[in-house]
Amino acid sequence: MTRHEEQGDTGRRVGRRPSALRIAGLALTGTLVLGAAAAGWTYWHLDRNIRSVDINSALGDDRPARAVVTPSTSAAPLPTGSLNILVLGSDSRSGKANQELGGGDSGGARSDTAMVVHLDAGRTRATVVSIPRDTLVTRPSCPLSSGGSSAPAYGAMFNSAYELGGPVCAVKTVESLTGVRMDHYVEIDFSGFAKLVDALGGVDVTTTEDIDDDQSHLRLKAGTHHLDGTQALALARTRHGIGDGSDLGRIGLQQMLVKDLLEQLSGAGLLTDPARLYQVADAVTAGLTTDTGLDSLNELVGLGRSLRGLTADRVRTVTMPVTTAPSDPNRVVAEEPRASRLWASLR
Repeated sequence: MTRHEEQGDTGRRVGRRPSALRIAGLALTGTLVLGAAAAGWTYWHLDRNIRSVDINSALGDDRPARAVVTPSTSAAPLPTGSLNILVLGSDSRSGKANQELGGGDSGGARSDTAMVVHLDAGRTRATVVSIPRDTLVTRPSCPLSSGGSSAPAYGAMFNSAYELGGPVCAVKTVESLTGVRMDHYVEIDFSGFAKLVDALGGVDVTTTEDIDDDQSHLRLKAGTHHLDGTQALALARTRHGIGDGSDLGRIGLQQMLVKDLLEQLSGAGLLTDPARLYQVADAVTAGLTTDTGLDSLNELVGLGRSLRGLTADRVRTVTMPVTTAPSDPNRVVAEEPRASRLWASLR
């Protein structure tokens, strides 16, 4: 072989290498573009899932004062000032999934579950206060979506506030009852709750008595059970066939579920399993309604990150102290002064 032929052969080999590099580069660029597009679509999809209500504009300034925020001098500052979030579980009838799971009738949705979640200044401890739906309260005048305002109502059922004026009236009624400013509002419907539990792979619960409720269609023997989303929702709705059949028995089951779900979330390994993380995020956001301060994925993620030090053993669950209503043995009213002392501790 001549030197010219060797050089020619070498030239051909050299010529092939840039071609291979260009192909690899184009493939890598295409992969990055597709990855960025997929990430962008995922963010858009999850962000678009969230529905919101502008509660601050609707209620104006006639509200309890916000918690005092204190400056932080730490190199890695923690959130400062306590935070109170009204969390409602609604029996919304909207959508086929909610209807199949037993959502409200044509009369409109109600707040089936109501909890005030108080986060301490460092976000390392929380107190969850349940408000029985059968509590008789003074429902304040609320702005209505149709225009104008409702008249105040005395001795009204607590959950009628949501049915009358949606999230705005629910927040205003809770603030009137407690004297505590609700910094945020979060609502999840039946379908969203069931999908969340399923995305987590179910939830383990331990019941101390047999449950046989014809209305929630749940039958469990006392003991530990692994529940799917539909069963967990039925447990959260169960009130007949346990205890005295009142809402207080159901609240005990709901509080147990809250702690069990926190345990499940902390042990799910979501950060190392992107596919499962997406399933959970999609389930949460799809059934979610928030105030405008939490209506984006960035804001929800920010709140979630601030709670990274919060574990189930640091969550205290209590029920607003109540006593039988003088006007109706099937209803309750706040028991004073114990109820007022509890709310004062959350300001």
